[in-house]
Amino acid sequence: MALFRRGTAGKPGEWYYCIKHQKVEEGPECRAADRLGPYASPEEAARAMETARERNEEWRNDPRWRDDEPPAAD
Repeated sequence: MALFRRGTAGKPGEWYYCIKHQKVEEGPECRAADRLGPYASPEEAARAMETARERNEEWRNDPRWRDDEPPAAD
């Protein structure tokens, strides 16, 4: 008998995108490691992969995260 029950995190009314099943979910359906979110609406959750790509591109081009340039002299 387990002392602690494993459950999924999240609440109904929160929307997630499951990267394993490639679908929008409301509340805690899949495990947290397989979800992106929470999002305010199912439409936002449906755009989760596009949003992640956009943010990655922004971070990739952010000069504060550039490792290929020498640090500025103080």
